Amino acid sequence: MSNSISKAFMNWSGGKDSSLALYHALKDPSLRIESLLTSVNSHFGRISMHGVRESLLDLQAESIGLPLRKLYLPEQPSMEEYNQAMQAIMDAYIEEKFEISVFGDIFLEDLRAYREEKIKTAGLRATFPIWKRNTTELIHEFIDLGFKTILVCIKADLLDKSFAGRVIDHDFLKDLPDTVDPCGENGEFHTFVFDGPIFEKPVPFEVGETVFKSYDNPQADKSGKEKMGFWFTDLK
Repeated sequence: MSNSISKAFMNWSGGKDSSLALYHALKDPSLRIESLLTSVNSHFGRISMHGVRESLLDLQAESIGLPLRKLYLPEQPSMEEYNQAMQAIMDAYIEEKFEISVFGDIFLEDLRAYREEKIKTAGLRATFPIWKRNTTELIHEFIDLGFKTILVCIKADLLDKSFAGRVIDHDFLKDLPDTVDPCGENGEFHTFVFDGPIFEKPVPFEVGETVFKSYDNPQADKSGKEKMGFWFTDLK
């Protein structure tokens, strides 16, 4: 049996799932995590989807103590633009002898299959440390380990504005509707983790305003809804 250790990078969103996945990956004796990779909206200077300022992303990486590589994307990249930018990043990782790409996905089969196909095409392998874990157990483990995270983006048709800017704790879980996954794995909400066992020190920030934004729905043909609404809480 081989005891080799593979050089790996973490696909880092700044949120709770990637934080917990990184926590477990760092404890995996077969992996050596040497980089974080984050997609950044180059137009706004914020983490893609989550809307967190790039400056806070930098502070996260500094506290974790891992080098951060950023995939800069335009505001609304085409699939061709995304694939070209991602391939360039993957080529750089391969040149630096990286072998493994770590993801924080939990149960979305289609997303995992997509990631595995893209990573394999790029010449790397994918691993999913928290795959198929019960999401209720996961969020309690996350809290009990001492992680602290705040909701920065919520899907407006699933959660009301009052959830935006809340810190996830046991009271939050009690208030969460039964229709919403406790880890937000279906895209119900996104978070920014600011403290926990993978951090050398807490990430300092102030809570700013909460604003509503609407976007074209890529699943409009299936859902019948042309627009999707989100509440974003700004951190600074």
